[in-house]
Amino acid sequence: MRVALPARAALCYCSAADRRPGRGTYRINFGGKEAAVGFGNAQQEIAVQIRWLIRRDMPDVLAIERSSFEYAWTEEDFLCCLRQRNCIGMVAERDGKIVGFMIYELHKARLRLLNFAVAKEARRQHVGGQMVRRLVDKLSQQRRREIMLEVRETNLAAQLFFKSMGFFALGVLRDRYDDTTEDAYLMRYVLVGANEEQSAFTPTNRISEFGLSDAA
Repeated sequence: MRVALPARAALCYCSAADRRPGRGTYRINFGGKEAAVGFGNAQQEIAVQIRWLIRRDMPDVLAIERSSFEYAWTEEDFLCCLRQRNCIGMVAERDGKIVGFMIYELHKARLRLLNFAVAKEARRQHVGGQMVRRLVDKLSQQRRREIMLEVRETNLAAQLFFKSMGFFALGVLRDRYDDTTEDAYLMRYVLVGANEEQSAFTPTNRISEFGLSDAA
């Protein structure tokens, strides 16, 4: 998954995610030439250590970023984002090698997932799922109770992955991107027991043709 920073002026705000000229939005890419995690035909789960991202991890993080996204973040983009007090970076490590990373923002009542990717050789081995579970572990009834992200309406693999992790579609963001006419789905995970009901939402635009609401 990914956040996109469309213009240099927006980089230090770090809440944009489609990285193409236009409004700041999230981008999550799974499958296809911009695969970032992988979904379906899972292999055996590999155990990873998930820890804070540190400066010496940056070469590996950049390599995963560049192999995952057509419009990749630069090192300056990462550093500018991570300098913000509410922006956190974490990596998934196996046998001393970085196999995934995620960037997210801390807000008063929620976490906001910005950038999320797994190395090609580690996809479909539940690395992405372990990273999402680590985010969920950071939620609490007393403070942050939800995780928010956005995904393109045509990015069915990402939608199915996050749906399998307990996220649900909260609504449609019409004409979200400047580089295409497609919409985005706002997806949300709510901590079990939170004093809010997860109101059911059934997509009604083009992605509904793919049966998102019925997908497992």
